[in-house]
Order: sequence, then structure tokens, then C-alpha cells
Amino acid sequence: MMFKNVLIAEDHESASISIRKTLTDLGVPTPDFAYYCDEALKRISIANKHNRPYELLVTDLFFEPDDNPQQLPGGEALIAAVRAAQPDLRVLVFSAEHKAGVIEPLFEKLKIDGYVRKARHDAQELRTAIETIFAGKVHYPTHLRQVTARKNAYDFTELDIMIISLLSQGVLQKNIPDHLQQNNMVPSALSSVEKRLKQMRDALKFSKNEQLVVFCRDMGII
Repeated sequence: MMFKNVLIAEDHESASISIRKTLTDLGVPTPDFAYYCDEALKRISIANKHNRPYELLVTDLFFEPDDNPQQLPGGEALIAAVRAAQPDLRVLVFSAEHKAGVIEPLFEKLKIDGYVRKARHDAQELRTAIETIFAGKVHYPTHLRQVTARKNAYDFTELDIMIISLLSQGVLQKNIPDHLQQNNMVPSALSSVEKRLKQMRDALKFSKNEQLVVFCRDMGII
């Protein structure tokens, strides 16, 4: 047994073909597809009206704008609208987005059922995700589990976030104490800044501040 009524929301034909092939291999007869989020929501509403609701929505997050104006600009807006129109519809996101700060809220706030990142060898993970969701479970991407585990290895304080934010803005490490003092944040001595940066790098297994900044951006910490 497998899903029988599936909708693909994807504006790139090549990706749509890849998803349809995976679904066909899994025994899904003829999945429907939409190139626009507005069209996808309309199809879902019509299917519900005719008592033939979709069981699974596979959607990208990013849809390139063109001459056809849309009320729903992207996958996140589509998912939010779908949750209002058909709360029990299972949703799998298939996107090139890799930042945990973007992906995690999709699980936490929009209650998606799975996420697969567009990358090399994504066909196998896409298949696994669909099978997992059909079994009533959530498919959490491997790369995100690893990143989240690393994030949980260190409890970022308000001071830590301020220091990293200043670095990300191009402030030299030696000048960070002046900014901390202006914001009444303590300890603000250069030695304290250096110590906290080292604690963060060691806990997260980074050797450079640049790696720490990129990580915090991706995680949505800054």
C-alpha cells in the first residue's frame, strides 16, 4: 500500500519529473502537479470539495517570480494555507535550503511531516522520506540531526550571541569590548571575549571564529 492521491508543487520541471519518477517507483499511480503555490492551494480546495482529498503534498520552498502574480509567494506560505484548508494533509518539503534556522520552524510551527534537501543522491532519501511519512512517522533530514546535535552541545547566552553578531557584522575582535560596554553588557574585557569565543569553538569543535559565525547564521542563532 502507498499514497494514491499526491500533489507536487514545484516550478522546476526537472525536479518535478524526478519526484514523479520516485512516486511512480513507489506505486503512486498518477501524481498531480502545480507550478504555482496559488494553483496548488486551488487544487487542494477543489479536491476537498469533491471528497477526493490529497493524501500528500510534496513542495519546494522557493518559487521564482514571473509575470503571473501570486498571493502565495512560496512554499512556506503554501504550507500555512494548507494547514488551514486541510490540517491532516501530510506535507513533505523538497528544497535546496540547508539552513537549520529555516528548516526547524517548518517542523515546529507548520508541523511538516518531512524534509529532503535537494542534493546529490537525494532520490534515495526522497523515497525513504515518502515511505516513512506513509508509515505515520516524521522524516527528519540526517544533516539537520547532526547540526542540531552540535547546537545542543553549547548553551548560548545573550552575551555570546552579541559577540558573534558583532563578528558577523565585521567588527574586529579587539573592538568588541567597546561595543559591549556601550550596550552595558558584562564581562566586556577583551580577555573575557577571547575566553568565551574559545569556549564556544571548543564546545562546537570549530577551529576558527569564521566557522562559528557561519554556523550560528545557519542555525538562526544570529
